[in-house]
Amino acid sequence: MIRILAWLLISLSFAAQVQAKGPELTKDTFAVIHSRKSVRSFTGAPISRENLEKIVRAGMAAPTAVNKQPWSFVVVTEKKTINTLAAGLPTARGIEKAGAVIIVCAEPEKAHMQSKDLAVVDASLASENILLATEALGLGGHWTASFPYEDKMKHVRAVLGIPANIIPLNVILVGVPTGEDKPKDKYQKDKIHWGKW
Repeated sequence: MIRILAWLLISLSFAAQVQAKGPELTKDTFAVIHSRKSVRSFTGAPISRENLEKIVRAGMAAPTAVNKQPWSFVVVTEKKTINTLAAGLPTARGIEKAGAVIIVCAEPEKAHMQSKDLAVVDASLASENILLATEALGLGGHWTASFPYEDKMKHVRAVLGIPANIIPLNVILVGVPTGEDKPKDKYQKDKIHWGKW
């Protein structure tokens, strides 16, 4: 009987601790979401492999159609390669000072129904997770599109040896932010339709 009571007290104590942490975690999640911004001003400092692995792991936690996970990730930290990428990506402002870039690749052949559209959607969900994880670590991120632009995709494929059947969706810049870039409040009440359109 004493053992049962002791076990019950320990269980209740653990449950209370978990419950107490719930709202704090929720608050942190919303803070990260609303703090996320497109960062183009970086200090040039490197990003640790540990943080890059955390970021990509977060990307892989994204939902996908029928859990097919039709994606791959190319992580680049070498400055020479980053600069070569920059030469064909004129809209990638700030890339020269990024500590790393992550190319999120969609793989249509691995997607549900081998759908290009679903592969792109799934890879986009992974990309958003990457951007949120970057923010959560106190770093800055910026999505630079290569898809659907044929010239940009061709350039990224050529520089990184990506096969022709793989879609380099984007080049996500990751770096230590200077603090110049600020989040925007994008909430608009008129974009919400309650009950019906």
